[in-house]
Amino acid sequence: MISVLLTCSLASANQQGSGHGDEYCNNLKVAGTGYFEVGASVKDKKLALEYQSWMTGDGDLEMDNGQAMGTTASQVQGTINGSDVPLNLFETSRIAYKGKTPMTGFKYIRSREFYGGIGAEILETFSVTEMEKEQTTFFASSNPIAGIKDQLMREKLMRAGTMNSVGTETKTSFNGTWTTDARMHKMFSKDVKIHESFTGRFEVQKMLKFHENPVPEVRSRPCDGIDC
Repeated sequence: MISVLLTCSLASANQQGSGHGDEYCNNLKVAGTGYFEVGASVKDKKLALEYQSWMTGDGDLEMDNGQAMGTTASQVQGTINGSDVPLNLFETSRIAYKGKTPMTGFKYIRSREFYGGIGAEILETFSVTEMEKEQTTFFASSNPIAGIKDQLMREKLMRAGTMNSVGTETKTSFNGTWTTDARMHKMFSKDVKIHESFTGRFEVQKMLKFHENPVPEVRSRPCDGIDC
């Protein structure tokens, strides 16, 4: 028998004035034995965001999953590297599964260059008979700072490395197959590819993040400090 507890909440709007925007949240707690399907799909051209996730199985499941998305500043607050920062999408999940039938699924998140994103994408797939996993998934365009008028604060947030970012932080142990394919591509200038696949009994801990700094780097002039 599967039991479900569903609640929903988002961070309040930034006090400096962010206006109102679209928002979505889904907090889900599940515990039980049986067949299940869990999925989500989000597309937002203004944010250059594409996100999909899906998993299905038949066995013993415990899951605590929280997901929130917002299009304006401070609707979504996430903790990255110990600091609370404004994001467009933030998801935390804890999963424990065991069953004779493999639990299969995938997660895909993309910042699409065609719509102004950084051209980064992450695809995770798995097929496991046992799994314990804790994972954080995050996405930010430059949009989360749109309502912050203080220029010093804007620059601080941008330099913190959370703007224009796509990433996951994962700690997992499993019996089965777990694969990650990731890429950051800029037409005619950049192409980074990552492939990782493990089949068997493994413990994995990893942080994967693509980031493009929206603040131009200060470059020194050739004659700075030189009499020329």
